[in-house]
Amino acid sequence: MMDLETKADGAQALDRALGILRLVGSRSKEGLRLADIVSQSGLAKPTAHRMLKALERNGFIEQSAEDRIYHLGPEAFVLGVLATERFGIHRLASGALQRLSAASQDTVFLSVPRDGHAVCLERLEGAFPIRTHVLQAGDRHPLGVGAGSLAMLAAMSDDEVERILDSIAPELATAYPTYSPAFLRDAVAQTRASGFAFNPGRLLTGSWAIGVAVIGPEGDCVGALSISAIESRLGEARRAELAPIVQHEAQKLSLRLARPEIASPAPEQARSPVRLRKTS
Repeated sequence: MMDLETKADGAQALDRALGILRLVGSRSKEGLRLADIVSQSGLAKPTAHRMLKALERNGFIEQSAEDRIYHLGPEAFVLGVLATERFGIHRLASGALQRLSAASQDTVFLSVPRDGHAVCLERLEGAFPIRTHVLQAGDRHPLGVGAGSLAMLAAMSDDEVERILDSIAPELATAYPTYSPAFLRDAVAQTRASGFAFNPGRLLTGSWAIGVAVIGPEGDCVGALSISAIESRLGEARRAELAPIVQHEAQKLSLRLARPEIASPAPEQARSPVRLRKTS
């Protein structure tokens, strides 16, 4: 009995430590203070501090001596580099993100599905001076919440969609009340019909986005490319211009994932930038 309790305590500690690692990773650029980690993780301060010290000893987290802010450590970087050999979409998507950013002049994203959630791997800002800040690298939301996230959910089979909706239903009800399973089923159908996902500011008012799923060599959804802009820049006409460009880049990325041994071609000329419309 005691042995089972010890194992349970160990598993709980590991879950807590990994949760903190994921939390720090989601804000690694600016870092997090201990107080932020305590409030966002829900852990008691002594517990959070103990987990942070364990992660720090092993090199997964480091604390700046100047401001006492926590960031990801060198071991996290090493594991990330090793993981790219298996999950190569991040490296292969670089050209697509650059071309989409240049063509749209807005903010573009690469996201991947993980355990019923969408995780933003990269954010690349375009030249347009007014930007949306709804999504940062490291952020995660339930599948269906956001354009890239919805595109990935819609690319999955009906059975998988239902399994995911069942698993995230409690989180949707508490943290995303406007995203009910019924709403997401309708959104999935609309996305499949149009060929791209559209988010008209549901996650953050005024921040609109479109997204297209990336299909892997086995026919499963492995990621999504998306573009986010202020509402006035993603009206119906402009969505009609941008969607084929995103679809084209998603298809090219799918082909590169299927044939990773092919060397990257020379950077191609981006499609003509979408004309900027004057907005009132």
